[in-house]
Amino acid sequence: MRLNRPALVVLGASTFCYVAAETLPVGLLPQIAADLDVTEAQVGLLLTSYAVVAALSTIPLTALTMRVPRHLLIAVTVAVFAVSQAAAAIAPTFLILLLSRLICALAHGVFWSVIGPIIVRLAPPGQAGRATAMVFLGNSLAIVLGVPAGTALGQWLGWRVAVGLFAVAGTICVVLLTLVLPRLPALPRDLRARTGQRLRDAIGILRNGRVARLCAITTVLVVGHFAAYTYIAPLVRRDAGLDGAGLSALLLGYGAVGLLTNFVVGRFVDRRPGPLVIGLSATVTVAVALLTPVLGPGPTVVMTLLWGGAFTAIPVLLSAASLRVAPTARDAASAVYVVAFQIGIGGGALIGERMVSAGHLGALPLLASVFTLAATALAALSPALFPARLSAEDHHRAEAEAAAR
Repeated sequence: MRLNRPALVVLGASTFCYVAAETLPVGLLPQIAADLDVTEAQVGLLLTSYAVVAALSTIPLTALTMRVPRHLLIAVTVAVFAVSQAAAAIAPTFLILLLSRLICALAHGVFWSVIGPIIVRLAPPGQAGRATAMVFLGNSLAIVLGVPAGTALGQWLGWRVAVGLFAVAGTICVVLLTLVLPRLPALPRDLRARTGQRLRDAIGILRNGRVARLCAITTVLVVGHFAAYTYIAPLVRRDAGLDGAGLSALLLGYGAVGLLTNFVVGRFVDRRPGPLVIGLSATVTVAVALLTPVLGPGPTVVMTLLWGGAFTAIPVLLSAASLRVAPTARDAASAVYVVAFQIGIGGGALIGERMVSAGHLGALPLLASVFTLAATALAALSPALFPARLSAEDHHRAEAEAAAR
């Protein structure tokens, strides 16, 4: 069995579309607000509502769709994405734009829940990691290229053109998925029953103290990040006078530095994850806090790039930790970690909206740094959450569970 490169490339393109479209409003806040006659703070709620719906719907919708053939289900989730982006591009009011994104959010959780198992089924024995890396390159490219390019295009031709382009890209992905994906039947009944039980266990897994603490750290850290990141456009406009092409270039640099940090951190994620999480979180705290005063163009750019480089690498470490703290219930632990991350996105964007609506844009970085500092302290007080590798006892438990399945 060979690596199904065409299918993996199209799946990677689909992840690119999902990630870039979810965060695109961050770079186009002023344009969307002006066109739909709403405030920039209200546009920030697009991220809040999306994240909340995705967090609430992921587990139940994944359970409800277990009987659907996997190749069909993944194509349907991308089709929903394409339709929602088309509706957003022609939305006459802010309410219609909001509703179109909520439809997309319903498909979001299912898409991310099924894509991992699909990748594993497409990969030859011993190459699942390589296949996963190929597909998830789309995530990194979405931040490095997708959001900056979408921002630049939206500022040049209008935000509707940028959103519409993602609708076209999503449609192309749907067509290609139907052509290159092999038939992937739904799981057998007995395996569906076990999978359903593991999804139900996603709630009970929070009784595991280490999983609960990891989710708390994740939520607090992501709340702090997105409270400020959602409003990065007005922040850098205030601090550095950057707008238009300048903002696009800064977002490009933000993503590029993050990609570089990801590469470096990836080489040490299995060696010293605890110190890395603490160090990167502390770096985010300092960089964001220093954006509170008006620094001017040079220092603002430096602090923003430092912030992007540090934060972008943190999810790699947190997601790896979610699999290690509950080695006998990895599916459930991973599911609640994803939900915690989405809650952080929604909560951060909501806090940012409240602050900006109250006229406190300048205080937003300081408030965000308080959250990231709290997360740093929690991580420092919880070294057991970031083991370099599984203990022998946990490793044997995980192997026994895998054999039982």
